[in-house]
Amino acid sequence: MNKTFTRWITDVWYEDHFIGAWLMPFGFLFSDVVKFRKFLYRIGILKRHKLSVPVVVVGNITVGGTGKTPLTIWLAKLLQESGFKPGIISRGYGGQAEVWPQRVTAESDPHFIGDEALLMAKQTGCPIAVGPVRVDAAKLLISEAGCDLIISDDGLQHYALNRDIEIAVVDGERRFGNGYCLPAGPLREPIDRLRSVDFVMVNGETYEENELAMRLIGDELVNCRTGTIKKLSDFKGVDCHALAGIGNPKRFFNALELAGIKCKAHGFPDHHQYQSNEIVFGDDKPILMTEKDAVKCMGFASEQHWYLPVKVVPDSSFSEQFLNLLKRKAC
Repeated sequence: MNKTFTRWITDVWYEDHFIGAWLMPFGFLFSDVVKFRKFLYRIGILKRHKLSVPVVVVGNITVGGTGKTPLTIWLAKLLQESGFKPGIISRGYGGQAEVWPQRVTAESDPHFIGDEALLMAKQTGCPIAVGPVRVDAAKLLISEAGCDLIISDDGLQHYALNRDIEIAVVDGERRFGNGYCLPAGPLREPIDRLRSVDFVMVNGETYEENELAMRLIGDELVNCRTGTIKKLSDFKGVDCHALAGIGNPKRFFNALELAGIKCKAHGFPDHHQYQSNEIVFGDDKPILMTEKDAVKCMGFASEQHWYLPVKVVPDSSFSEQFLNLLKRKAC
């Protein structure tokens, strides 16, 4: 999907409700297909697989980034500190491996396993496996790595895998766009799907009583070539380039703007596979990017390139609520 079409369809979903309304009948059709598919799972025509260990699903009901991968990283660390040996499974979106599932380490090539999986491997040290059939990826981690709990990143709609806890992450800035299902809007499932999940985590400001807030924070930039660390504030007032190939690039650009950094923004589609010529701009200005982008650019980045690591800070009550629910579900 090229940049121009991606930008256009995103504008339709989140800003131009008129065109979305014309596409609404297709959205209703998509919604009906989703509901029928869930019905087939419920009556057993499509098979659900129950694993021998608890499964926690982190996902969303919209297309694009909401902050679910940083939350998955945070959850993995929480579970490690709580005495579990969690494994993480993911689709490995963008990965070009010929055989699935694939084990992932901090040294894996993102070309084969995808950017988010590599980022999670670097951040958590957890056993990780990716593949289009998440059940197979999970079984691989249980048998080979001895994992006693599985976290499924972006697995809310993967109903073939039975789950014990569901966490839905919502973009607090964009919410649900025009409220229509694909292709008329950004919804993978109708909004009422959130009534059935265990936790609704909002990346930003909450609006409903059942929502818990989380924030993404980061105040340091890391040089892609040298590993030098500088405060974000050191770039205040400096002319920079900023690039982002994530679900909501504007969130990254806005964060830099709020920090007082003057940037020329370069947005790319989510999971974009960068070429070396796409991250140079013919001058010597610093080039800032997300950590998700950086893992794909390390092989050809220069000392001009810096990335911004971020971490999740969830609502203070979430840890206790989550661990108590896990304890009850695991009994």
